[in-house]
Amino acid sequence: MKYVRQFLIILLFSFVGELIKYLIPLPIPASIYGLLLLFLALQFHIIKLESVKETAKFLVEIMPVMFIPAGVGLLTSWEALQKMLVPVVVITIVSTVVVMAAAGKATEGMLNIGRKKRKEGTEE
Repeated sequence: MKYVRQFLIILLFSFVGELIKYLIPLPIPASIYGLLLLFLALQFHIIKLESVKETAKFLVEIMPVMFIPAGVGLLTSWEALQKMLVPVVVITIVSTVVVMAAAGKATEGMLNIGRKKRKEGTEE
């Protein structure tokens, strides 16, 4: 029952993200709205991490399985994709490098913030 409750909390934020996407016609996916809202709720302690932790961990663990339909879709549309293979490969490589760099910089920034907070906490 605990996992069902945790899944429903995550699902609720996804649904609210869908509503926001419907109300605000920006080119931002609804899932991003939902993730941002869940992040803010966790950050401001509206929801405790323990309220979603196990189910979120499970969903992250099975995430690779969710890419199987997309891979099959690529295989079934190979003829159309073959015509634009070089641009797709270049875009994929460039976007992967940019995302890795941005994630690395964001992680580095968060670690620095954490170090500063720990340092300030020990000085008092």
